[in-house]
Amino acid sequence: MGESMKGLKRSHYCGALTAADIGSTVTVMGWVNKKRDMSGLYFIVLRDRSGLIQTVVSEKTSALYAMAKEIRGEYVVAAKGEVIARTPQNVNPEMPTGEIEIDVQELRILSEADVPPFTPADEGVALDTRLKYRYLDLRRPDVHKIIALRHHVAQSIRRYLTEEGFIEIETPYLTNSSPEGARDYLVPSRLHAGGFYALPQSPQQFKQLLMVAGVDKYFQIARCFRDEDLRADRQPEFTQLDIECSFADEEDIYAMTEGLMGRVFRETLNITIPAKFDRLSWHDAMERFGTDKPDLRFAMELVNLSDLPAVKNSDFQVFAAALENGGSVRAINATGFANLPRKQIDALVEIARAENAKGLAWINLMEDGTIKSTISKFFDEAQTAEIIAAANAKAGDLILICADTHAIARTALGAVRLSLGKRTLPELKAGEFPKDFKFLWVTNFPLLEYAPEENRYYAAHHPFTSPMEEDEHLLESDPAVVRARQYDLVINGFEAAGGSIRIHRRELQERMFKALGFTPERAKAGFGHFLEALQYGTPPHGGIAPGLDRLIMIMTGATSLREVIAFPKVKDGSCPMTDAPTVVDAAQLAELGITVVGKE
Repeated sequence: MGESMKGLKRSHYCGALTAADIGSTVTVMGWVNKKRDMSGLYFIVLRDRSGLIQTVVSEKTSALYAMAKEIRGEYVVAAKGEVIARTPQNVNPEMPTGEIEIDVQELRILSEADVPPFTPADEGVALDTRLKYRYLDLRRPDVHKIIALRHHVAQSIRRYLTEEGFIEIETPYLTNSSPEGARDYLVPSRLHAGGFYALPQSPQQFKQLLMVAGVDKYFQIARCFRDEDLRADRQPEFTQLDIECSFADEEDIYAMTEGLMGRVFRETLNITIPAKFDRLSWHDAMERFGTDKPDLRFAMELVNLSDLPAVKNSDFQVFAAALENGGSVRAINATGFANLPRKQIDALVEIARAENAKGLAWINLMEDGTIKSTISKFFDEAQTAEIIAAANAKAGDLILICADTHAIARTALGAVRLSLGKRTLPELKAGEFPKDFKFLWVTNFPLLEYAPEENRYYAAHHPFTSPMEEDEHLLESDPAVVRARQYDLVINGFEAAGGSIRIHRRELQERMFKALGFTPERAKAGFGHFLEALQYGTPPHGGIAPGLDRLIMIMTGATSLREVIAFPKVKDGSCPMTDAPTVVDAAQLAELGITVVGKE
């Protein structure tokens, strides 16, 4: 049974006490992190969100000593007493409050605790267990540190954008279903039989309508929902910082975002980042790195070997077939990886195959000057030297080569490059955040992507993205080459934000819908309200939407979004703690006019 707090008021957080408080009488409250019994003394370390403090209960205070004997880990306790200095031999340099302790004069058990399935100090706890008892997992200092950082990032964002003249506005959660993009989460309407709302995949239409309304500068830390397969950097419900500006072009968005990121990293991580970020076109990013979100913390750029005489005139059928079919032969120089074991090279081959490549060839330049290669019998010494020179390789390096279509060769080597590059990065200690951040703008994306199985185009970003003005005339005649006024902010190999300049003319928006295969009737049914709004004086406008969850993941070095969300879902979209989604009462379904069809 727990006692009341009556008559006691917390005066300090546990981790806030310092040597300056010696001699003061304080009251702290928290969870029992650890208890030690040492010949007439109980040392009880209390924990709250700020940190730890050691308290001491002496057998001289018999009633308190008897109570201390009953206390176990994770009990919630209040302790009042005098802050005293630890003896020199008992100072704990690993603990911020390690120079002091509290000589307890009053002790109360506020809440007892069963033995938990794990404690904040336990390591290697299975993810399923951690998420089933997420409220216990959040007690871990490293997890709480991430959640606290998320709060500080959100507040820094709000301060910066408010200073820049933006207005925070909430947009609806219950809206109409969008015929483009990921699958919607649908919400049945009781009052409109057979009708459904959709939870927003993003506030895209609403923020553009706010520009029509003359708001000029809008932002929102918005919840978004997408019914799609999950990955480590995706969740079915997520948070994004939504930003839109009127009378803005790309340079305005770049400058605003660079200022925002500079403020956030400085205020929350005490890190100064470049005032201006590097820029790279989508085409150049794919050519040099094999991905539109390159990690610039390491080199190993792709090299196109297709025009080398040694490759063009080769009898090696794999190279010849790729070039005859309009593809290419590309390579990366894995600097310093010559001693990579064969088993690990085979693992890289599997990474390439996962990107639909047929495999990888390799040339290993050993430190002793010898050369090992899977393709040595097809190339003489001079030809091999030509390939080595083109890859800018030297002794100690490993050249990895992929021959396939342009797209497959690039993306396969891009994935291999990423795997190798991550091995060169320093490992983070527990609770430590990274300090090296590389920012990049990727620009001039293709506006449309062709889906041959459906014989139609899809919007590469979303259907409201404006084409480059010089490419507008090609929208009907050659849509595949039309470039978008789209830009992504990439940090350390992750797409941290995506945005574009929007279409603000009805005529162009209708042409865009037509390019996507929409009939006028379908466009009107899905976007009639939006098209009508464009008739009433729409300013040129654009915006960007950093993913808040993903930004925090990048800033903390977490390997999954689950680590940075208070109550995340697992890979099948379910919640281990609440068991959602669950079956609902038949009466609820009847009231909504819904019959469930499928497996029981």
